[in-house]
Amino acid sequence: MSQLVQAEQVRVATFNVSMDATNYVEKGQSIIGNELFERLATGEHPQIKNIAEIIQHVRPDIILLNEFDYTNNDAKGVLAFKQNYLDKSQNGNQPIDYPYYYTAPVNTGVDSGHDLDKDGVASGVKGDAFGFGFYPGHYGMVLLSRYPIDKSAIRTFQRFKWKDMPNNQLTSIVDENGQAWYSQLAQQDLRLSSKSHWDIPVTVHGKTVHILASHPTPPVFDGPEDRNGKRNHDEIRFWVDYISAGKQAGYIYDDQGHAGGLSRKRFVVMGDLNSSMTEGDSHKQAIVDLLTHTKIHGDIIPKSVGGNQHTPDNVLGATHTAAWRMRADYVLPSKSGLTIKHAEVFWPTKDQPLYRLIKDRNSSSDHRLVWLDIILENRK
Repeated sequence: MSQLVQAEQVRVATFNVSMDATNYVEKGQSIIGNELFERLATGEHPQIKNIAEIIQHVRPDIILLNEFDYTNNDAKGVLAFKQNYLDKSQNGNQPIDYPYYYTAPVNTGVDSGHDLDKDGVASGVKGDAFGFGFYPGHYGMVLLSRYPIDKSAIRTFQRFKWKDMPNNQLTSIVDENGQAWYSQLAQQDLRLSSKSHWDIPVTVHGKTVHILASHPTPPVFDGPEDRNGKRNHDEIRFWVDYISAGKQAGYIYDDQGHAGGLSRKRFVVMGDLNSSMTEGDSHKQAIVDLLTHTKIHGDIIPKSVGGNQHTPDNVLGATHTAAWRMRADYVLPSKSGLTIKHAEVFWPTKDQPLYRLIKDRNSSSDHRLVWLDIILENRK
């Protein structure tokens, strides 16, 4: 009989922090891509201070930040956020230290070389980039951790090509005349990830948990061809196949050229997936398949009283993770090796003092921090 030994409790979270240049550009000015980093350097920007205060209040051990602009100069980006905001008390909260972090290039703003939005010009940015963005690194991702990250074992899938996913929805994207939306040359080049997909092993007192992080494109902001909706579906489906391993994941290859899916059993899928089983405009089969996967704890849903108050006429309001009234952000742990102790969405009610942190997008973000307390089990 198996024996439970040395259980470790860890708080894991995801938070779309809206820390991209469009949130800081002055009215009437062009976006240059340095706006976030200028504000990170000061330690005084009110929205970023509120983001840091939320993190200090919830105190996750591992947290994924979506929409945190990427730069290859960590001192300007993630280190500046850590040192100038998280390492300093925000409104009396205890500072929080994340000695380990991971960030990497994403597809947003990277020139595809093709006219993907069919406006007649291959501009190289926004709709013609591999992922929508005004510049390389726009809407990037960062993982912060109190526990060591095994960087030598990280797998990234930034350059995985969409065409290489069997039964993909790329080939079904057509214009009003039934012709392929993307040229044959574009279809050969297009990448699946609008940002990236990351498999990041984190070691918690000798136990490894794989953080599977991504931020699929919103399934809107397109046209009748539904190119974003179909891409969102396949970006989520990638994780379904990846955790299934075996033949189902046989087509997958990472940026280092290694093939196959996840063979380890302890993992957490997290990020702003921009999809819901029951609401919104996404193609729902992929998120249904992920949430009902035999390897995932999909039946315990983080909730908040604030979300219910925000949309009182919707029975799903308590499960919403975004101000625009949908469950979009997920922390989904594996059934094997993990047990959920508590799940919550940080969404204070209007009569609570911390409501000032989330009252509108200028306060922090239009998304809420979602967190789980999980037990990392070791069975003999």
